[in-house]
Amino acid sequence: MPIKIKDSLPAQEILENENIFVMTEFRAMHQDIRPLNVLILNLMPNKEVTETQILRKLSNSPLQVNVELLQTASYTPTHVDTNHLESFYTTFDMIKDRKFDGMIITGAPLAYVEYEDVAYWPELCQIMDWAKKHVHCTFFLCWGAFAGLYHHFGIHHKFYENKLSGIYPHKALKPTSPLFRGFDDIFYAPHSREIYVEKEDVENNKDLELMAYSDEAGVTIVKTEDSRMVFVLCHLEYDAETLLEEYLRDKNKGLDPKIPENYFPDDDPSKKPIVNWRSTGQLFYTNWLNYYVYQATPYDVESIGDEEEKGQKD
Repeated sequence: MPIKIKDSLPAQEILENENIFVMTEFRAMHQDIRPLNVLILNLMPNKEVTETQILRKLSNSPLQVNVELLQTASYTPTHVDTNHLESFYTTFDMIKDRKFDGMIITGAPLAYVEYEDVAYWPELCQIMDWAKKHVHCTFFLCWGAFAGLYHHFGIHHKFYENKLSGIYPHKALKPTSPLFRGFDDIFYAPHSREIYVEKEDVENNKDLELMAYSDEAGVTIVKTEDSRMVFVLCHLEYDAETLLEEYLRDKNKGLDPKIPENYFPDDDPSKKPIVNWRSTGQLFYTNWLNYYVYQATPYDVESIGDEEEKGQKD
């Protein structure tokens, strides 16, 4: 089954060339199916790249997914075509009265900015609080995961001495979890970040469950006990050359970056990277969409959040 996107979104042509089934709004109007409604809050400067990477991962399931793209209203990025934002993105005021089966909050290059100093931090906090009653399951990605852990649970990040960049082995700490259905005993995932959270800070919080850990990369996947929030600190959506592009970008800026670990054959940047995380990434996004959204969300989308409200009353 397809993902449903707005007509003429640039990602459409890229995905269709990869034989990925993409359904435009016009065609979806003739489908008598209750689609999943998934909202993507895209905080990345290069929005088109991030859109395509995430849509690619959401596409390979038997579910029809109605995807909407959300931007912040309190900050307008300078690296994005204004026409692209006006054509394909909405703002919080336009969707705040609606309910969604799932939401993804992306990362952002803000590791060295205190959360309260982020230009759109008050708006992001408002959206994260809104999601508790309006979204069945929220997927926090990279910086978005750090922001979510800080806002909801008071867990603040710490800094690496050197940026973590490369492909690292991980172990699922709860291999029977639906999140890891189909996973190998050891799975590989890309990381690209300057910050981390302490394992003890997650384990000492009764509302959180540490799901995946790496000896090299540390805490990688966390979820809430009620499975309504999933925090992912790695980048299973990355394309084959994303780390290469980041490495060259930093090198051209004169930052003297380390070569991404376990990425280039023989650690030689002139050699083509070997992808060993693509199938894992596809499985992970499909498992999240299937087991934590589709099979758990109410059929009546308007009843999403009722249990949260009831819990607060009790």
